[in-house]
Amino acid sequence: MAQPPPPPSPASIPPFVGLIVRILTFICLLISLILIATNTHTTFDDYGDKTKIKFNDFYAYRYLIATVIIGMAYTLLQTAFSIFFVTTGNRLGGEGLCLFDFYGDKFISYLLVTGAAASFGMTQDLKNLQTAASSIFSSYNLPKRA
Repeated sequence: MAQPPPPPSPASIPPFVGLIVRILTFICLLISLILIATNTHTTFDDYGDKTKIKFNDFYAYRYLIATVIIGMAYTLLQTAFSIFFVTTGNRLGGEGLCLFDFYGDKFISYLLVTGAAASFGMTQDLKNLQTAASSIFSSYNLPKRA
């Protein structure tokens, strides 16, 4: 059985690829921020009063927004470093910045994962609550039909 080829060394990947990935990451985070911040849901109570629910009504969604903003700030910083590297061919701060890149990327990715997990859990809980409320209201109306 043939062995797969080894992954390319970081030196063989052109520097502009890292810059493109940083820019795409920032764009995805910006789109996420816009979608989360503008998403609202309108509910009506028994009296017909309208209530608008926003992301900042829930701690999990506020945490997600905070992680996205921190991720965007970090990505902007890394984008500036990547632009410097692409234009000059030298790393700002020398090779010591490689450790900052590595551990910073790890930290930010885990931070974003915890924000996404918290908001996913909150979304699932809200969906289950809506299903449960619908079930209760349906069974409440059943004796009225008989």
